[in-house]
This record gives sequence, structure tokens and C-alpha cells, in this order.
Amino acid sequence: MSTGKKEPSKPVKAAVDTAAITPPPPPLEPEQGTDAIGAMLAQATLLRGAAVPASNAAPVAGIPPGEQRCGLIAIVGKPNVGKSTLLNALVGQKISITSRKAQTTRHRITGMRTVRATQFVFVDTPGFQTRHGNALNRSLNRTVVGAVNDVDLIVFVVEAGQFNLADAKVLSLLPEKTPAILLANKFDLIHRRAEIAPWLRSMQERHNFAEFVPMSANNAKDVERLFGICEKYLPVQPWMYGADELTDRSDRFMAAEIIREKLFRLTGDELPYTSTVLIDKYEEEGNLRRIAATIVVERDGHKGMIIGEKGEKLKRIGTEARHELEALTGGKVFLEIWVKVRSGWADDEARVKTFGYE
Repeated sequence: MSTGKKEPSKPVKAAVDTAAITPPPPPLEPEQGTDAIGAMLAQATLLRGAAVPASNAAPVAGIPPGEQRCGLIAIVGKPNVGKSTLLNALVGQKISITSRKAQTTRHRITGMRTVRATQFVFVDTPGFQTRHGNALNRSLNRTVVGAVNDVDLIVFVVEAGQFNLADAKVLSLLPEKTPAILLANKFDLIHRRAEIAPWLRSMQERHNFAEFVPMSANNAKDVERLFGICEKYLPVQPWMYGADELTDRSDRFMAAEIIREKLFRLTGDELPYTSTVLIDKYEEEGNLRRIAATIVVERDGHKGMIIGEKGEKLKRIGTEARHELEALTGGKVFLEIWVKVRSGWADDEARVKTFGYE
């Protein structure tokens, strides 16, 4: 499994995490006059109404390798459709940054959760880009294409009842040989079953989805049920990671992502998407982390926008990032952030790779 350039570090560990898997409900007998779409809707409705068992109080240990399941699950979709929010909910901890800004996720982020005998290895991908053809976006799109061709299951995330050209572009990348689940996010905004049936029929005509999953990524019960749906598509094989690991990304990587998230959230739509963050220093001294980071922009005007009047904007970015890093590491963080201009970096293949993009 390729997850891009990584630096050695201790993997992030999970707290006690053994949520029981919800078994899939038995197949429904289609009612008279109900077609396959109606049956799929009925199955999904039954699943959403199923009870979710309570988590166990302690991890399950000593499961023989022959009884273990493990597989890769790619989470794909257009930009800003809720993929990172879903990944964080599935893992149970924030490992993928979020913001209202398109193209927030720029890397193939791997998150793991082990539930009883099954280890789910989720791969969050960047939203497939169609608006800009620069070197950065070409790199991000290669990441998406590589992910969907290297997994056991694909979760295609769309907004319930919606489908546009950006969705269609991602859908065209899905290989026929890999089972795909249609995950209709924000389903809580759909009030009547009749409103979704025509849309679901059109989606099944576009691709032969294995299952339809209506849910909200912000609903804990919906998220827990997704494990039971995904489990049966994963092969019987030994786990790839330790039972308590949450991500294969380093603390250094997470520091850069957290700073970039605060940058995007606090500058809004004013700052171009090509801004990025580099970690110049990451030192650990017991419970103390000393981190030095550089925010890279393409123009002098962008630099002033980030620094703000009397440095107030940059100070706020640093403060919010430091607080989150301290919560993540459980220790004190000394954080320094600089802003530098690198004109045209996002359209320079060599520099894009130097900055850590695949």
C-alpha cells in the first residue's frame, strides 16, 4: 500500500476501541410491484432503523490470524462533499483536516479502526480536481486514481439527491471490478422516501453499486452501522496494523496539516488554494514539542493577508494550531510560524514533489 512520502514516527494510538459490528439485516422480500430500486431503498431504511450494539469495555485480544479480516476502503468524491469528516468519524479521532475551502485534503490519508476481528483501513483521498490543470492538481488527481485501483472496497460519497459534473468525473474513475457503495451523505435533509427513489434509480443506471447507504457523517449511529456494511467486502487475512493504531501518518505530518487547516479556516475564500505548509523543525523533549513551520504562498499580497494587521492574523493561526497540537500530543508545544513567497510553486512539478506531494 502506497501512502506517499512518510517520515518515521510512532503511530498514533487509539484509546479503548472495540465497537461491536452491526450485522447486516437479512435480505428483504420485495413487495409485489416493487423493483430492485424499491428493494434497495427498503433495505437501506431497515438498516438505518437497526439498533447499534454498545461498545465493549475492553479490547478483544488474541484473535487467531485465520479469523481476522482486513482490507482497504477508499473514500472518494468531489471536493467538499464530506469525505474527511466521514473518515474522522470512522476512526474516532481527527486525522484528516476539514474546512469549507475546496481542496483542503491534499494527501492520501490512511486511517485505521479495528473492530473485534476486523480491521478497516480507510483511505481518504483529495477531491478530484477539474477546474485547474496545474502541477499540484495533477498530483492530487494521480493520488485519487491510484487509490481507487488499489483497494478492496470503494465508498463513493455524494450529497443525497444531488449529482453534477464533478460527481460524474469521480464516478468515471471507479473500476468495475471493485465493489462500490453509494453513500448518500446529508440524508437527514431528505424528508420523504419518494423524493430519493428517482435519484437512486438514475445513480444505479450510472454505475452498478453494490449497496446504497443513506446517512449523515455527523450521526454516530449511522457511522457505526457503516462498519457492518463494509465488513463483508473485506478479505479474510491478517491485520496490516496494530489493533490500537489510528493512522500511518507521522506527528510531523499532522502538525503541518493542522496549521494548514487553521490557515484556511481563518483566511476564508480570500486566500488562494495554492498555499501550503512545510515543517522545518519538529523536536521532542519529553512532553515538549518544538515546532518551526513555514507557510508558503505565491504572491507578496498573499503574505500580507496571512500576517494581517500588526501580525494579528498570523498570531491567531499559530495560537489555534498550538492549542490543537497540545491536545493531540498531550504535552506542551512551542510553535514558530514564518511566511515565505515562492512564486509559481504550484505549477512546478519538481517543487510540488519537494513539498511532499505525490
